[in-house]
Amino acid sequence: MVGTNETSPVQGFILLGLSAHPKLEKTFFVLILAMYLVILLGNGVLILVTILDSHLHTPMYFFLGNLSFLDVCYTTSSVPLILDSFLTPRKTISFSGCAVQMFLSFAMGATECVLLGMMAFDRYVAICTPLRYPVVMSKAAYMPMAISSWAAGSITATVQTSLAMQLPFCGDNVINHFTCEILAVLKLACADISVNVISMGVANVIFLGVPVLFIFVSYVFILTTILRIPSAEGRKKAFSTCSAHLTVVVIFYGTILFMYGKPKSKDPLGADKQDLADKLISLFYGVVTPMLNPIIYSLRNKDVKAAVRNLVSQRQGFPMTLAL
Repeated sequence: MVGTNETSPVQGFILLGLSAHPKLEKTFFVLILAMYLVILLGNGVLILVTILDSHLHTPMYFFLGNLSFLDVCYTTSSVPLILDSFLTPRKTISFSGCAVQMFLSFAMGATECVLLGMMAFDRYVAICTPLRYPVVMSKAAYMPMAISSWAAGSITATVQTSLAMQLPFCGDNVINHFTCEILAVLKLACADISVNVISMGVANVIFLGVPVLFIFVSYVFILTTILRIPSAEGRKKAFSTCSAHLTVVVIFYGTILFMYGKPKSKDPLGADKQDLADKLISLFYGVVTPMLNPIIYSLRNKDVKAAVRNLVSQRQGFPMTLAL
């Protein structure tokens, strides 16, 4: 263990992960590796089709391509570290490595919150004011929207990471998590963390509360507009354009609420089981949502399915073209 105190700067941390449950590590290594490969494949295909297929050069698919790239970045910032921890007896990470990993995961999470809000606005304009859609969601509008999402996530991640890593760490430097999760790191600080708590509270309001409220209001107007459509076929077609996004939003925010909203056990034995459950839920949250996103958008979107089929057919025909 890397010893630290108030006069000796921290050189690194030890990630506890599933060290107390070694029998689970090999099983979860195979499971998480398989899910990570699905994430890379599914989101990689979505990124390719949104770039290569001219029919998908619209604001909705531009945001979808950003979401897929974000999911790849988010999982890549943590999953390789987690997989390595399942195979390595001594699960250490350097101080600078911890800071980088914390920044990337925080930035990607915050960016996704804002990006989902932007996508809700896109669906609101498309369904509620379709005639104004080309003007409101022009390239001059949706490009800055996406850039601002990434910028906002990066800025808040820089602030939170800087505040956390400037704290003095003394005594035990074991992080009871798979990665440098900011709340787990703050528990190791031997100084007042009230500034960190306040700043994170403000960030949660801005990046969780505001987007959720914005998405909720947007879908109130969307559903109101859809219900006014006289034909059942028209209502079905209108709802199908936003059902994939709504599904992703429910999974994303529903998992967050489940992770942080459930009551804590006061029984010591129950607390140990809950600690394991919390870590596994957090682990699967980091891979299940990015894995489901391309599946949801592929299954519920005819344009994406058609683009994927075209991409596959072109790949299959490429060797034949070379042979000719």
